[in-house]
Amino acid sequence: MKIYKLRNLTKVLLCGVLLLGAGCKDHLDEAPPSNLTPDNFYTIPDHAEAALAAVYADTRLVYDGSGIFSSTWQMLEAPTGISTTETGQNSDLNNLYGLIYDGNTGHIANYWNGLYRLIAQANLLLDRVPAITPMEEAQKKKILGEAKFLRAWAYFRAVQLWGDVPLITKPQTIESEDFLPSRAPKEEVYNLIVEDLKEAEAAGLPWMDATGRASQAAAKSMLAKVYLTMAGFPLQKGASHYKLAADKAFEVVSYANANPGTINLFPTYLDVHKESTENRLEHIFMIQYNNLVAGNPMENMYPNFKPVTYSGPGGTGSTIPTVAFYNSYESGDLRAKNQEGYFYTTYFTNGTGAEFNLGAPYIFKHFNQISAGAPGLTPTRNNNLNVPVIRYAEVLLIYAEAQNEVSGPNMEAYNALKKVRDRAKLTTPDMGTFNQTSFREAVWRERWYELAYEQITWFDMVRLRKVFNEDTKGFDNFVGHVNKNSNKPLQEKHLLFPLPTPERRNNPNLSPQNPGYPEF
Repeated sequence: MKIYKLRNLTKVLLCGVLLLGAGCKDHLDEAPPSNLTPDNFYTIPDHAEAALAAVYADTRLVYDGSGIFSSTWQMLEAPTGISTTETGQNSDLNNLYGLIYDGNTGHIANYWNGLYRLIAQANLLLDRVPAITPMEEAQKKKILGEAKFLRAWAYFRAVQLWGDVPLITKPQTIESEDFLPSRAPKEEVYNLIVEDLKEAEAAGLPWMDATGRASQAAAKSMLAKVYLTMAGFPLQKGASHYKLAADKAFEVVSYANANPGTINLFPTYLDVHKESTENRLEHIFMIQYNNLVAGNPMENMYPNFKPVTYSGPGGTGSTIPTVAFYNSYESGDLRAKNQEGYFYTTYFTNGTGAEFNLGAPYIFKHFNQISAGAPGLTPTRNNNLNVPVIRYAEVLLIYAEAQNEVSGPNMEAYNALKKVRDRAKLTTPDMGTFNQTSFREAVWRERWYELAYEQITWFDMVRLRKVFNEDTKGFDNFVGHVNKNSNKPLQEKHLLFPLPTPERRNNPNLSPQNPGYPEF
């Protein structure tokens, strides 16, 4: 099993849904489960493991469903302009594509609630686990480090989406002074994120963890990504944080160079979406899925009413690539090659039958052939594919971008960019042909092409204040760029999402609303 390991699957299934401290025990002489509370639950190491499983389980909340033909994760894809929809039944999703969303949009409330539920779980664990005794210190330190990594991940998402957000680090009850918290300055939030990731980095985690738990590589890679973001907008820390990002990413690159069997790029793009390669090599951190608990949430990328899986024509297609973005890939780029890269233009009837033309490009990056079927493969019908959060390809591009900002392109930065392009079967111009500006845009382009449809592009748009132009292959300013999926321009207000209206109604301390959005 790839779901987080306790003593058996039953424990995971039970503990993964516990929010405030009910737990799983082995012996009949312990307190009856109905009497468990946060005060008497955190007493043995198994409780700490169960609580950590619950935090990991909550990483899935921001990927869950958001109404018909839609999922919460689509909030980060629809406004990018590189995807569109074939369905149109979900009004909230349509508003996201059309750049007319507001605080009442369901995806936004779901994303907020998912992140803060994870934060609440992590805070409770971090508050109670230190007092558990007896417990091996190494085990305790590791669990606390993993919880801090997950809390940092949640706060990093929140501060990028909404700017100033409530900064809660202790368990809350209705009697808590900050039960109705106000928003903390974004820099304070980033300071906590960095602190948490440094503690995770020092927690004795393995370099990689094939079970899907946080690792040294995950903590270092996430920290590099945070520094890169802090260097750009809105904090604009500049050169100091580009250097921090470059140095931290290079730690991972150096380890990978010395241990290519542990961290590396996959040899093929098909390996990016195989169950057999999850949590290994290129996949530095993933959100874990297993159909017994929760199936992969990316099936809204299937074509609408085209028989590409065992179940025949299906009603999905609510995130598909725009033809303009697909056509903007360089000639010969393997990532755009049918069924070999990140897209497909033909498939096999009902997964295993005769090949047919889809009539348009669709996203293959999250397509699970083990589940859906392929020639010679009997479909399992259980989509257990994990969702990638950090791939080694991104670490290489973080290093290339950050190092270039420090001192212009050097050979290590050039090699990092070239490694990503080599897998795509593309020729990279000689290093001497680049200056700092041209190398910067070359790396940005590779981020758009390599990391598309992984809920990363929107964050790049916000931190860079730039958007890829499919026609010129250059970059427009964020404000005024016209998204081809809606023919509407991005506005200043879109740099932040609106705070969810239900949260603001419940908590007046969240006022005012982010600029440009209606109060209620």
